[in-house]
Amino acid sequence: MSKNDAAKKRIQQLCEQINQHNQNYYQYDAPQIPDADYDALMRQLQSLEAENPKLVNKDSPTQRVGSAPLDSFQQVRHEVPMLSLDNAFDDQEFEAFDKRVRDRAELTSDVEYLVEPKLDGLAISLLYTDGVLVRAATRGDGNVGENVTENVKTISAIPL
Repeated sequence: MSKNDAAKKRIQQLCEQINQHNQNYYQYDAPQIPDADYDALMRQLQSLEAENPKLVNKDSPTQRVGSAPLDSFQQVRHEVPMLSLDNAFDDQEFEAFDKRVRDRAELTSDVEYLVEPKLDGLAISLLYTDGVLVRAATRGDGNVGENVTENVKTISAIPL
């Protein structure tokens, strides 16, 4: 088996594994592996795709945010896409992030960052009209999420 064929096969395996874990986590709320193990699989896939850019598929988990909305909730389209954040596990990855920020923003001066531990939870988009909560939606796939307005209204920390 050629190196390219081996990479293609491993990428396919990782995509299948990660997609299954995404489905368990996002759609069934039943994760099967710890976050650190999931992150390791994702990083392995990202590395293989970076080494083999012609093998990147638009349906790869690295090219998507979240997962499909659940059928049990009304679907809503986000006015502004809810994109995802990325992880940095070492100095080299953080320096690469810093370079991307500086390059995109065309910055030459110092940049200050606030770093916080990642806590598992749920990303929600809140839409207010004239100071009144009119819609709450989950991230979903980044473009379309679930309408969870009535559920969110039970959270005392969220202004209605």
